[in-house]
Amino acid sequence: MTENLKTIRELADELGVSKQRIQQIIAKLSPSKTPNKDGNRYVLNARDVKNIKGFMGFENDPSSTSESTNRLVDYDVYLDVINSIKEKDEQIKSLLEVQKQTQNLLDQQQRLALQDKKMLAEYKAEIKDLKASGGNLKNEGKKND
Repeated sequence: MTENLKTIRELADELGVSKQRIQQIIAKLSPSKTPNKDGNRYVLNARDVKNIKGFMGFENDPSSTSESTNRLVDYDVYLDVINSIKEKDEQIKSLLEVQKQTQNLLDQQQRLALQDKKMLAEYKAEIKDLKASGGNLKNEGKKND
């Protein structure tokens, strides 16, 4: 007596969800409920299909596996994605604010450096003038003697 085995693709098509969604569900199942693999592929028996459907909120009764139930499960995934995107948007806004602050600080630093350079040039010129006038005063002092 051969068991009725299904692939992930077949179950996904039956439930109207993506293959990736079935793989996500399998990853969330407890180790005792994880399906067996045949090589690299999962082979789903009736118990595995029941566990996956149960986790997704589908009833065991085939007549209750409706499109609306399917949409509710997919809607939860959709809400998770939306919340994740909102969180990322907030992080991006925060990073942009930090970038603006950093740019302002850099501009301020450059203005101060330029101001320091101008003041240094002024001081050098003033010292040069003092030295030049100091030399003249000495010469004048010698003339008066």
